[in-house]
Amino acid sequence: MQTNTPADVRQDTLTFAVLGPGGVGGLLAALLSRAGHRVLCLAGDDTARTLREGGIRVRSGRFGEFTAKVDAATELPEASGPADAVDSFGAVDAVLVSVKHTNLDAALARVPAKALGDALVVPFLNGVEHPAALRARYGADRVAPAVIRVESTRTAPGVIEHASPFVEIDLAGDPVPRERLDALSAAFTAAGPATRVLPDEAAALWAKMSFLAPFALLTTLYGLPLGDVRTRHRDELTALVEETAAVSLACGGPADPAQALARYDTFPPATRSSMQRDAEAGRPLELDAIGGALLRAAERHGVEVPVAARVVQELAAGSR
Repeated sequence: MQTNTPADVRQDTLTFAVLGPGGVGGLLAALLSRAGHRVLCLAGDDTARTLREGGIRVRSGRFGEFTAKVDAATELPEASGPADAVDSFGAVDAVLVSVKHTNLDAALARVPAKALGDALVVPFLNGVEHPAALRARYGADRVAPAVIRVESTRTAPGVIEHASPFVEIDLAGDPVPRERLDALSAAFTAAGPATRVLPDEAAALWAKMSFLAPFALLTTLYGLPLGDVRTRHRDELTALVEETAAVSLACGGPADPAQALARYDTFPPATRSSMQRDAEAGRPLELDAIGGALLRAAERHGVEVPVAARVVQELAAGSR
Protein backbone atom coordinates (compact mmCIF):
# COMPACT_ATOMS: atom_id res chain seq x y z
CA MET A 1 0.00 0.00 0.00
CA GLN A 2 1.42 3.34 -0.96
CA THR A 3 1.55 6.41 1.23
CA ASN A 4 1.26 10.07 0.39
CA THR A 5 4.87 10.74 -0.50
CA PRO A 6 4.70 12.12 -4.05
CA ALA A 7 7.87 11.92 -6.08
CA ASP A 8 7.76 15.58 -6.98
CA VAL A 9 5.96 17.76 -4.44
CA ARG A 10 4.81 20.85 -6.28
CA GLN A 11 6.12 24.24 -5.29
CA ASP A 12 2.70 25.91 -5.45
CA THR A 13 1.22 23.92 -2.58
CA LEU A 14 -1.94 25.19 -0.92
CA THR A 15 -3.33 24.71 2.54
CA PHE A 16 -6.82 23.21 2.83
CA ALA A 17 -9.23 22.65 5.69
CA VAL A 18 -11.87 19.99 5.08
CA LEU A 19 -15.08 20.31 7.08
CA GLY A 20 -16.67 16.88 7.05
CA PRO A 21 -14.11 14.22 6.03
CA GLY A 22 -16.75 11.73 4.88
CA GLY A 23 -17.19 10.13 1.48
CA VAL A 24 -16.58 13.29 -0.52
CA GLY A 25 -14.51 15.33 1.93
CA GLY A 26 -12.35 12.40 2.94
CA LEU A 27 -11.56 11.51 -0.66
CA LEU A 28 -10.66 15.10 -1.52
CA ALA A 29 -8.57 15.45 1.64
CA ALA A 30 -6.62 12.29 0.82
CA LEU A 31 -6.04 13.19 -2.83
CA LEU A 32 -4.93 16.73 -2.01
CA SER A 33 -2.58 15.48 0.71
CA ARG A 34 -1.09 12.90 -1.59
CA ALA A 35 -0.47 15.65 -4.16
CA GLY A 36 1.63 17.54 -1.61
CA HIS A 37 -0.86 20.04 -0.21
CA ARG A 38 -1.32 20.62 3.51
CA VAL A 39 -4.67 19.33 4.74
CA LEU A 40 -6.45 19.89 8.06
CA CYS A 41 -9.63 17.87 8.61
CA LEU A 42 -12.27 19.31 10.94
CA ALA A 43 -14.39 16.76 12.79
CA GLY A 44 -15.48 15.55 16.21
CA ASP A 45 -12.97 14.50 18.85
CA ASP A 46 -12.96 10.77 18.06
CA THR A 47 -12.75 11.18 14.29
CA ALA A 48 -10.08 13.87 14.57
CA ARG A 49 -7.99 11.57 16.78
CA THR A 50 -8.39 8.68 14.35
CA LEU A 51 -7.30 10.81 11.41
CA ARG A 52 -4.29 12.25 13.23
CA GLU A 53 -3.11 8.79 14.23
CA GLY A 54 -3.84 6.80 11.08
CA GLY A 55 -4.50 9.25 8.27
CA ILE A 56 -7.09 8.53 5.58
CA ARG A 57 -7.10 5.20 3.79
CA VAL A 58 -8.55 5.20 0.28
CA ARG A 59 -9.58 2.22 -1.82
CA SER A 60 -10.24 3.30 -5.38
CA GLY A 61 -10.23 1.66 -8.79
CA ARG A 62 -9.33 5.03 -10.25
CA PHE A 63 -6.61 6.14 -7.81
CA GLY A 64 -5.51 2.84 -6.27
CA GLU A 65 -5.11 2.03 -2.57
CA PHE A 66 -3.16 4.51 -0.48
CA THR A 67 -2.98 6.15 2.91
CA ALA A 68 -2.70 9.93 3.17
CA LYS A 69 -1.43 11.73 6.24
CA VAL A 70 -3.57 14.65 7.39
CA ASP A 71 -3.78 16.96 10.36
CA ALA A 72 -7.06 17.06 12.23
CA ALA A 73 -8.80 19.31 14.74
CA THR A 74 -12.27 19.98 16.07
CA GLU A 75 -12.22 23.63 15.02
CA LEU A 76 -10.37 25.79 12.52
CA PRO A 77 -7.65 27.52 14.57
CA GLU A 78 -6.84 31.16 14.13
CA ALA A 79 -3.67 31.64 12.13
CA SER A 80 -2.31 33.87 14.90
CA GLY A 81 -3.06 31.34 17.63
CA PRO A 82 -0.51 29.55 19.82
CA ALA A 83 2.32 27.98 17.85
CA ASP A 84 1.85 24.44 19.17
CA ALA A 85 0.22 21.25 17.91
CA VAL A 86 -2.56 21.89 15.39
CA ASP A 87 -2.64 25.58 16.24
CA SER A 88 0.63 25.91 14.33
CA PHE A 89 -1.11 24.88 11.12
CA GLY A 90 -1.29 28.48 9.96
CA ALA A 91 -3.59 30.26 7.55
CA VAL A 92 -5.59 28.17 5.09
CA ASP A 93 -6.27 28.95 1.44
CA ALA A 94 -9.64 27.19 1.24
CA VAL A 95 -12.15 25.48 3.51
CA LEU A 96 -13.93 22.63 1.72
CA VAL A 97 -17.42 22.14 3.19
CA SER A 98 -18.65 18.61 2.55
CA VAL A 99 -21.28 17.90 5.20
CA LYS A 100 -24.98 17.18 4.77
CA HIS A 101 -27.35 20.14 4.84
CA THR A 102 -28.99 18.60 7.87
CA ASN A 103 -25.69 18.98 9.76
CA LEU A 104 -24.55 22.26 8.22
CA ASP A 105 -25.39 24.73 10.97
CA ALA A 106 -23.73 22.65 13.67
CA ALA A 107 -20.71 21.93 11.47
CA LEU A 108 -20.11 25.58 10.64
CA ALA A 109 -19.46 26.23 14.31
CA ARG A 110 -16.12 24.52 13.62
CA VAL A 111 -15.23 27.35 11.20
CA PRO A 112 -15.50 30.65 13.11
CA ALA A 113 -15.51 33.65 10.79
CA LYS A 114 -12.65 35.21 12.76
CA ALA A 115 -10.47 32.18 12.01
CA LEU A 116 -11.15 32.17 8.27
CA GLY A 117 -8.57 34.80 7.41
CA ASP A 118 -8.33 35.20 3.64
CA ALA A 119 -9.52 31.67 2.89
CA LEU A 120 -12.24 30.81 0.43
CA VAL A 121 -15.20 28.71 1.54
CA VAL A 122 -15.89 26.02 -1.06
CA PRO A 123 -19.17 24.19 -0.36
CA PHE A 124 -19.77 20.78 -1.95
CA LEU A 125 -23.44 20.77 -0.97
CA ASN A 126 -26.69 19.71 -2.58
CA GLY A 127 -29.26 22.38 -3.42
CA VAL A 128 -29.03 25.99 -4.54
CA GLU A 129 -29.70 28.14 -1.48
CA HIS A 130 -26.55 27.56 0.59
CA PRO A 131 -24.28 30.13 -1.16
CA ALA A 132 -26.42 33.02 0.08
CA ALA A 133 -26.41 31.70 3.65
CA LEU A 134 -22.64 31.15 3.61
CA ARG A 135 -22.00 34.62 2.16
CA ALA A 136 -24.08 36.17 4.90
CA ARG A 137 -21.85 34.41 7.40
CA TYR A 138 -18.41 34.76 5.80
CA GLY A 139 -18.60 37.54 3.20
CA ALA A 140 -19.79 37.91 -0.38
CA ASP A 141 -16.46 37.32 -2.10
CA ARG A 142 -15.37 34.40 0.10
CA VAL A 143 -17.73 31.68 -1.15
CA ALA A 144 -16.98 29.59 -4.26
CA PRO A 145 -19.72 26.95 -4.71
CA ALA A 146 -18.64 23.65 -6.21
CA VAL A 147 -20.49 20.74 -7.78
CA ILE A 148 -18.91 17.30 -7.61
CA ARG A 149 -19.82 14.14 -9.51
CA VAL A 150 -18.52 11.08 -7.68
CA GLU A 151 -19.59 7.94 -5.86
CA SER A 152 -17.56 7.78 -2.67
CA THR A 153 -18.46 6.43 0.76
CA ARG A 154 -16.93 6.60 4.21
CA THR A 155 -17.10 3.04 5.51
CA ALA A 156 -15.45 3.94 8.82
CA PRO A 157 -13.69 7.00 10.23
CA GLY A 158 -10.66 7.52 8.01
CA VAL A 159 -11.64 4.81 5.49
CA ILE A 160 -12.97 5.83 2.07
CA GLU A 161 -14.33 3.58 -0.69
CA HIS A 162 -14.31 5.37 -4.05
CA ALA A 163 -16.49 3.40 -6.48
CA SER A 164 -16.99 5.60 -9.54
CA PRO A 165 -14.40 5.60 -12.35
CA PHE A 166 -14.35 9.39 -12.24
CA VAL A 167 -14.29 12.45 -9.99
CA GLU A 168 -15.44 15.64 -11.70
CA ILE A 169 -15.74 19.09 -10.16
CA ASP A 170 -17.39 22.25 -11.45
CA LEU A 171 -16.19 25.33 -9.59
CA ALA A 172 -17.95 28.70 -9.64
CA GLY A 173 -18.33 31.82 -7.53
CA ASP A 174 -19.57 34.95 -9.27
CA PRO A 175 -18.04 37.48 -6.79
CA VAL A 176 -14.75 35.56 -6.37
CA PRO A 177 -11.68 36.78 -8.31
CA ARG A 178 -11.11 34.44 -11.25
CA GLU A 179 -7.44 33.91 -10.44
CA ARG A 180 -8.39 32.37 -7.09
CA LEU A 181 -10.80 29.98 -8.77
CA ASP A 182 -8.17 29.06 -11.35
CA ALA A 183 -5.64 28.29 -8.60
CA LEU A 184 -8.11 26.00 -6.84
CA SER A 185 -9.05 24.34 -10.11
CA ALA A 186 -5.40 23.65 -10.91
CA ALA A 187 -4.83 22.15 -7.46
CA PHE A 188 -7.87 19.86 -7.73
CA THR A 189 -7.02 18.73 -11.25
CA ALA A 190 -3.39 17.99 -10.39
CA ALA A 191 -4.58 15.93 -7.40
CA GLY A 192 -6.92 13.82 -9.54
CA PRO A 193 -10.43 15.29 -9.90
CA ALA A 194 -11.01 16.77 -13.36
CA THR A 195 -12.01 20.35 -12.55
CA ARG A 196 -13.31 23.24 -14.59
CA VAL A 197 -14.23 26.80 -13.66
CA LEU A 198 -17.66 27.83 -14.89
CA PRO A 199 -18.56 31.48 -15.48
CA ASP A 200 -22.18 31.25 -14.27
CA GLU A 201 -22.80 30.12 -10.70
CA ALA A 202 -26.58 29.77 -11.04
CA ALA A 203 -26.22 27.65 -14.17
CA ALA A 204 -23.69 25.36 -12.45
CA LEU A 205 -25.88 24.81 -9.37
CA TRP A 206 -29.10 24.33 -11.32
CA ALA A 207 -27.46 21.91 -13.73
CA LYS A 208 -26.92 19.58 -10.77
CA MET A 209 -30.27 20.37 -9.17
CA SER A 210 -32.10 19.52 -12.40
CA PHE A 211 -30.60 16.05 -12.33
CA LEU A 212 -30.55 15.45 -8.59
CA ALA A 213 -34.05 16.53 -7.54
CA PRO A 214 -36.16 14.09 -9.62
CA PHE A 215 -33.72 11.24 -8.94
CA ALA A 216 -33.49 11.82 -5.18
CA LEU A 217 -37.16 12.56 -4.60
CA LEU A 218 -38.62 9.59 -6.48
CA THR A 219 -36.11 6.94 -5.42
CA THR A 220 -36.72 8.00 -1.82
CA LEU A 221 -40.51 8.22 -2.14
CA TYR A 222 -40.84 4.72 -3.55
CA GLY A 223 -37.83 3.13 -1.87
CA LEU A 224 -36.71 1.82 -5.24
CA PRO A 225 -33.47 2.01 -7.21
CA LEU A 226 -33.32 4.19 -10.30
CA GLY A 227 -33.89 1.27 -12.68
CA ASP A 228 -37.30 0.54 -11.16
CA VAL A 229 -38.25 4.21 -10.95
CA ARG A 230 -37.49 4.86 -14.61
CA THR A 231 -39.59 1.87 -15.71
CA ARG A 232 -42.42 1.53 -13.18
CA HIS A 233 -42.84 5.29 -12.60
CA ARG A 234 -41.69 6.66 -15.96
CA ASP A 235 -44.56 9.11 -16.43
CA GLU A 236 -44.05 10.60 -12.98
CA LEU A 237 -40.29 10.82 -13.52
CA THR A 238 -40.83 12.55 -16.86
CA ALA A 239 -43.26 15.06 -15.35
CA LEU A 240 -40.91 15.83 -12.46
CA VAL A 241 -37.96 16.27 -14.81
CA GLU A 242 -39.98 18.69 -16.95
CA GLU A 243 -41.10 20.70 -13.91
CA THR A 244 -37.56 20.91 -12.54
CA ALA A 245 -36.24 21.99 -15.93
CA ALA A 246 -38.82 24.78 -16.09
CA VAL A 247 -37.76 26.07 -12.67
CA SER A 248 -34.10 25.81 -13.66
CA LEU A 249 -34.73 27.86 -16.79
CA ALA A 250 -36.54 30.53 -14.78
CA CYS A 251 -33.54 30.69 -12.40
CA GLY A 252 -30.97 31.05 -15.16
CA GLY A 253 -30.00 27.40 -15.39
CA PRO A 254 -30.12 24.83 -18.19
CA ALA A 255 -33.34 23.17 -19.28
CA ASP A 256 -33.15 19.98 -21.34
CA PRO A 257 -35.63 17.38 -20.03
CA ALA A 258 -34.92 14.92 -22.84
CA GLN A 259 -31.21 14.99 -22.07
CA ALA A 260 -31.87 14.46 -18.35
CA LEU A 261 -34.06 11.43 -19.03
CA ALA A 262 -31.50 10.01 -21.43
CA ARG A 263 -28.82 10.42 -18.77
CA TYR A 264 -30.92 8.53 -16.21
CA ASP A 265 -31.25 5.70 -18.70
CA THR A 266 -27.47 5.28 -18.85
CA PHE A 267 -27.10 4.68 -15.10
CA PRO A 268 -26.95 1.14 -13.69
CA PRO A 269 -30.43 -0.08 -12.66
CA ALA A 270 -29.33 -0.57 -9.03
CA THR A 271 -28.29 3.10 -8.60
CA ARG A 272 -29.72 4.66 -5.45
CA SER A 273 -29.68 8.28 -4.34
CA SER A 274 -27.96 9.46 -1.17
CA MET A 275 -31.34 10.69 0.11
CA GLN A 276 -32.73 7.19 -0.35
CA ARG A 277 -29.80 5.70 1.56
CA ASP A 278 -30.37 8.22 4.35
CA ALA A 279 -34.04 7.24 4.52
CA GLU A 280 -33.19 3.54 4.67
CA ALA A 281 -30.71 4.21 7.48
CA GLY A 282 -33.16 6.35 9.43
CA ARG A 283 -31.05 9.48 9.04
CA PRO A 284 -32.52 12.98 8.53
CA LEU A 285 -33.27 13.77 4.89
CA GLU A 286 -32.00 16.71 2.85
CA LEU A 287 -35.61 17.18 1.77
CA ASP A 288 -35.76 20.91 2.45
CA ALA A 289 -32.44 21.62 0.72
CA ILE A 290 -33.56 19.78 -2.42
CA GLY A 291 -37.33 19.54 -2.60
CA GLY A 292 -38.08 22.58 -0.45
CA ALA A 293 -35.63 24.75 -2.39
CA LEU A 294 -37.20 23.59 -5.66
CA LEU A 295 -40.68 24.56 -4.49
CA ARG A 296 -39.54 27.94 -3.17
CA ALA A 297 -37.81 28.77 -6.45
CA ALA A 298 -40.91 27.72 -8.38
CA GLU A 299 -43.09 29.98 -6.25
CA ARG A 300 -40.74 32.96 -6.68
CA HIS A 301 -40.87 32.63 -10.45
CA GLY A 302 -44.49 31.63 -10.83
CA VAL A 303 -43.76 28.15 -12.21
CA GLU A 304 -46.42 25.50 -11.66
CA VAL A 305 -44.94 22.30 -10.19
CA PRO A 306 -47.85 20.09 -9.07
CA VAL A 307 -45.96 16.80 -9.21
CA ALA A 308 -43.00 18.17 -7.26
CA ALA A 309 -45.33 19.69 -4.66
CA ARG A 310 -47.15 16.39 -4.15
CA VAL A 311 -43.96 14.32 -3.95
CA VAL A 312 -42.35 16.69 -1.43
CA GLN A 313 -45.52 16.74 0.65
CA GLU A 314 -45.70 12.93 0.73
CA LEU A 315 -42.03 12.64 1.65
CA ALA A 316 -42.42 15.22 4.41
CA ALA A 317 -45.40 13.37 5.83
CA GLY A 318 -43.53 10.08 5.74
CA SER A 319 -40.42 11.44 7.43
CA ARG A 320 -42.29 12.72 10.48
